[in-house]
Amino acid sequence: MLVRSGVSVLVIRSGTVQGAYFRAGELPAAFDAVDVTAVVVGRSAEPGVDVDCEFPGGAADRAGLLAGAGVFALERGLVAAGAGSGAGAGAGDGAGSVPVRVRMAETGVVVTVHVPDVPGGGYAGDTAISGVPGTAARVLIEFADGADAALLPTGRVVDDLGGVPASLIGGGVPARLIGAGVPVVLVAAAVLGVTGYETPARLEYDDRLRAALEALRLRAGRLLGLGAVMTDREVPELCLLAPPVAGGGLCVRMVVRGRVQPAIGFRSALSVAAAAALPGSVAAQMSRPARVVGLRTAAVGLRTGGVGLRTGAAAVLRIEHPTGFLDVQTGVPDRPGANAVVTTARPLLDGQLPRL
Repeated sequence: MLVRSGVSVLVIRSGTVQGAYFRAGELPAAFDAVDVTAVVVGRSAEPGVDVDCEFPGGAADRAGLLAGAGVFALERGLVAAGAGSGAGAGAGDGAGSVPVRVRMAETGVVVTVHVPDVPGGGYAGDTAISGVPGTAARVLIEFADGADAALLPTGRVVDDLGGVPASLIGGGVPARLIGAGVPVVLVAAAVLGVTGYETPARLEYDDRLRAALEALRLRAGRLLGLGAVMTDREVPELCLLAPPVAGGGLCVRMVVRGRVQPAIGFRSALSVAAAAALPGSVAAQMSRPARVVGLRTAAVGLRTGGVGLRTGAAAVLRIEHPTGFLDVQTGVPDRPGANAVVTTARPLLDGQLPRL
């Protein structure tokens, strides 16, 4: 028998993950689903914030589910459609966007999700992301600025860490979001005797490399103002850099808590993109110029090979990692110099669950 009156649920593919999105106060107590994370979204009482987002059962990829929170807010009328800019998230796909300010209730972190504002619905577009077949309309996730953290905490674009040139990005705010992302130590892989194209498993089996990386992390932690950096601390993250090999702008291997990651997180990508935009940094020395894409907003910031961006263009740096790529775009509506992660989202199922 069909459920004709129950709890409304919208299942959304958000980036590479799926979530079951509910209005605040409507999540069934007995909700349980395989491979789908419950996400609760409701209007926020916080000034300057549109909606609050919670993950009652926990979520391995909270950042990945934020795009869906923005889509849900628009689809359920928690923010007004047509109130956004004429350029932005989906502008490169022929659409404007609506900025949705989303606060993660557990941490207080606020992001702006630029959701395509498509008349009549639909999320078709030409943006591709790793791990998802086909293309869809572009969604941008812009993290809030962190005024209490410095982009270059030492005041130098390149620091000497025991004979190893490194660019230190961010600091002073342990394990918290900063304007550029998270504190990251960027080093050329070749300086440490590897190519930067190895698999994570191959790098982790290199005891010499692991010892060298930990020594760099401890030195960098002191310079970043993070105090005594223990092995189980998440920051600073380490980034091994190499020239791109798959048409992107830069190739990376991220090391967090001694483990080489299969991909790169959103906040880490923002830090790497910020470093690539700094002339003379370790990242800038080996990155290729960022791609220029059509948007109806001026954009500056990422390295463009000395060619100025035309009005109505944005720069996109494609960061290659072991399992694919992640794009970071400079230029969002009303903030032409801001960096945002590029992703996509698409509603998959809109239905009712029985009230138990």
